[in-house]
Amino acid sequence: GNPYMCNNECDASTPELAHPPELMFDFEGRHPSTFWQSATWKEYPKPLQVNITLSWSKTIELTDNIVITFESGRPDQMILEKSLDYGRTWQPYQYYATDCLDAFHMDPKSVKDLSQHTVLEIICTEEYSTGYMTNSKIIHFEIKDRFAFFAGPWLRNMASLYGQLDTTKKLRDFFTVTDLRIRLLRPAVGEIFVDELHLARYFYAISDIKVHGRCKCNLHATVCVYDNSKLTCECEHNTTGPDCGKCKKNYQGRPWSPGSYLPIPKGTANTCE
Repeated sequence: GNPYMCNNECDASTPELAHPPELMFDFEGRHPSTFWQSATWKEYPKPLQVNITLSWSKTIELTDNIVITFESGRPDQMILEKSLDYGRTWQPYQYYATDCLDAFHMDPKSVKDLSQHTVLEIICTEEYSTGYMTNSKIIHFEIKDRFAFFAGPWLRNMASLYGQLDTTKKLRDFFTVTDLRIRLLRPAVGEIFVDELHLARYFYAISDIKVHGRCKCNLHATVCVYDNSKLTCECEHNTTGPDCGKCKKNYQGRPWSPGSYLPIPKGTANTCE
């Protein structure tokens, strides 16, 4: 089990004993790690379910793996979801389970089972859901492995990836989010049966969530700044809008189009004129 976690000393109302959500996003150089912790599964058999929502109020293009570090065992069931419309609607990004068939009626897969043609498939993986094993704290959503289907295993052929992103809106949208939501559906049990005499053993605890991305500016800005505590593209090429998604007034001589990655390395501005 994990008797070293929090024990009976968790108390949200006392700063020294609290484990609030912001501890998932602080600097992780300290030892021991700081972490957020949920309530325990005292209400069993009622499900212990927690949603963690990350919102940027801006369209973001993901550039590297999403990495979630658990201080408790990794959950038996979890869904990573994304929104492209500021949290109004949600789509699954990936399912995680110790038993995909039982939890989500899906056959287990790993990203390595995908290909260029199936890269957008939403899968359920069992890779990250084993119990208290060494190095078993981390869950990934694999962005780079998906890039590698186009750019090669070492991501050396970026022109190929950029060519695909330029021409395939569905692929671009797949790596684009305004919000992410982690749905924790069942804590790490580690055995077949839940030990009903020790329900305090079951909870979620996360020390770190890493999301690497850049503002989506349709390649019409090189800088994204905080303006009134909101991320904003500094639009160039006579474009305007939150994502530089339209031509400025008086520059509408030709239809707006996004900038292009090609030809590498400079790309094409597609300036509004």
